[in-house]
This record gives sequence, structure tokens and C-alpha cells, in this order.
Amino acid sequence: MSIGEVLAQARQSAGLTVEQLSARACIRATLIHAIERDDFSLCGGDFYARGHVRNLARILGLDAEALVHEFDELHGGVPLPVRAASVFQADRPIKIRERRSPNWTLAMAVALTVVVVFGVVRTMGGAGDTPTDTRPVAAPSLPTLPPPSAPPAPGAPAVPGAPSASSAAVDPAHGAASVRRGEEVVLKVRAERSSRLSVKDAKGRRLFSGTLKAGKTAQWKAKGGMKVVFDDAGAVLLQVNGEKLGAPGRSGQSVERSYGVPEANPR
Repeated sequence: MSIGEVLAQARQSAGLTVEQLSARACIRATLIHAIERDDFSLCGGDFYARGHVRNLARILGLDAEALVHEFDELHGGVPLPVRAASVFQADRPIKIRERRSPNWTLAMAVALTVVVVFGVVRTMGGAGDTPTDTRPVAAPSLPTLPPPSAPPAPGAPAVPGAPSASSAAVDPAHGAASVRRGEEVVLKVRAERSSRLSVKDAKGRRLFSGTLKAGKTAQWKAKGGMKVVFDDAGAVLLQVNGEKLGAPGRSGQSVERSYGVPEANPR
């Protein structure tokens, strides 16, 4: 039988409707209908399809790893990890308005215009019986403008209170870890149940890719941070530089997390 037929038969044997299975797995009913027909086009890619197959198999009491392996064989092997930027909305950087230098040309033009208008008015107002005041007209003083401010030093905040480039990297979807960019990150992962994960350093070098067995604890160190892809985010507990962060997501959820790695500019 195909993967979809196996899942459909197991669901029917468990006495569950598609809607009931959808509520337990947190997967849309329309997506479950498509998977049971072996149509994985609605999953958003093989990476997410593997996560849905694993999640459904575990809920229905099937061998999740065997079904995922069969899926990989049918779809050309293990897919590459998906960038978190395509799933989660990253925090946008603060745009600081640049302080412009004073426009001295405009100030001089305004001052000269005032002098000319003042002289014309005095000349026209002197006609008639009123004696003309022949005293020289004093030009009005130019407005005092503040000197142009020096640009901020590289790496320093442009305005008071603005965060500097060395601020702690915060993962909005998974709490704050006390990690500064450029520092060494120590990641410790404990598997509450067997789970597959992939760990890379800030330069994209693979530190680990495989399954962490239930009850096992693994630790990695990387200069400048690391990125981790969890196939089952609810199956593991994390510590980053000694700070306990708990599970990076819900049970059966496939996510990518970054620790101490600067985010790229949003496209």
C-alpha cells in the first residue's frame, strides 16, 4: 500500500474522522485528505511533507521513521532544510532617519530676499511730504544655525537609546537567549523522545545531522552562533549558554531556530 493508503487505513481502524485527526495533529483537514490520496503538493515542499507524515504516523500508532524513510525513497532522498525566513516573519531592523546638514545656500537666499524687500519698502514709503530717512539701512543679521553634527562613529548608536550592533540576538518565536553576536554559543539538546535534527554553525558548516535517541543529551559549540532545524520541535528541551529555553515548538512541528546568528536583511 502507498503512504496515503496506510495512513487512511490506520485512521479508520482507530475510529477517527479526518476532522478529529485534524484537531489532534493541528493539520488542516483538506491537507489530510490530500495526503491520504498521496497528494503532497499542498504541504509546501518535501521538508514539510515529511513532518506531516511523521506527525500523523505517531498519532495513529504507526512506525513514523519507516513511513518517512519510504517517503524519502519515493521523493529523492532527505530534503534540504528550509530557511526560517520563508516561514516566520523576522524582526525588521530599526531605520534611523539620517540627520541632514544645514542648508546654508537656502539660508543665504532667504536673508538676501529679506534685505531687498526691506529696502524697496523703505524707498517707496519715503515718497510724499514725509522727509526721507537717508540713514543707511542695516542689513538684518543672518539666522544662527547649529553647526553640522559629526556622523556617529562606526558601531555606535545614531540616537540615544538605539540598540547597537552588539545587542543580544533574540529569536521572537522562541524567547530570548543570552547570546551576543560573534560570541561562542554552547547548545545542549536533550531528547524526550527520538527526534531528527540538523545543526550548522554561522558559516553554514554542518555540525550534526541525524536522529537523537530518546533520553540522550548532545552538546555543540560554535563561534558566532548556530542554526538548528528540528523535525519534531516538541520532542526536545534546549539550553543555550546554560540558559534553559524548553522546547523550541509544538509536538510534531518542523521549525528552524537561530542562536547568536545575525538575521539577513528582509527581502
